Amino acid sequence: MRLGDFDFAPSKIVCIGQNYRLHAQEMGKGIPSEPLLFFKPPSALVGDGGVIERPGGYARVDHEAELGVVIGKRARRVTRAQALDFVLGYTCVNDVTVRELQQKDGQWSRAKGFDTFCPVGPRIVPGLDPSDLAIRCRVNGVTKQDSRTSDLIFDVPTLVEFISAHMTLEPGDLISTGTPAGVGNLNVGDEVEVEIEGVGVLTNRVVARQ
Repeated sequence: MRLGDFDFAPSKIVCIGQNYRLHAQEMGKGIPSEPLLFFKPPSALVGDGGVIERPGGYARVDHEAELGVVIGKRARRVTRAQALDFVLGYTCVNDVTVRELQQKDGQWSRAKGFDTFCPVGPRIVPGLDPSDLAIRCRVNGVTKQDSRTSDLIFDVPTLVEFISAHMTLEPGDLISTGTPAGVGNLNVGDEVEVEIEGVGVLTNRVVARQ
């Protein structure tokens, strides 16, 4: 996949659950004491302008706007102070989720791992300060999520430090940092946009999964 000036082929997509306070509340969860990690497979990736294939039979297939962090060099047990030196740049991510399967399974791989359930783009932007960026999601032009990365429970340097303490992050790996409040269902025919200040707008249309 090409994102702006960069080829993008992560070996893994590490996602963070419940990382905005209001989203944890809307999901009926407490504030975690440490980052909650889960994975999406690289096969879930789709680019800007691609389609999200919505599986039938589920009431809730939710959008989740997130700041994506792309790793630039091998990171193993790095400190918080060093963490941003290992970041190539930032992008928009939509962590699409079948809510019923997330609740049913107890772990989230199936709910979040469908093909096309990780839209990313439109580009990777180096050099941004990730501490206070506006993040929004619109569905058919209507704003559904509107927050700032300053509301993250665990900020980007903390996440890079925590993840790299447990597993090596390779160049190109993607960290999806969590979603703010306002998640909601996507229907076939919807157009969903994730916008992050300084990055741009990731746009995808929802179609029926065959």
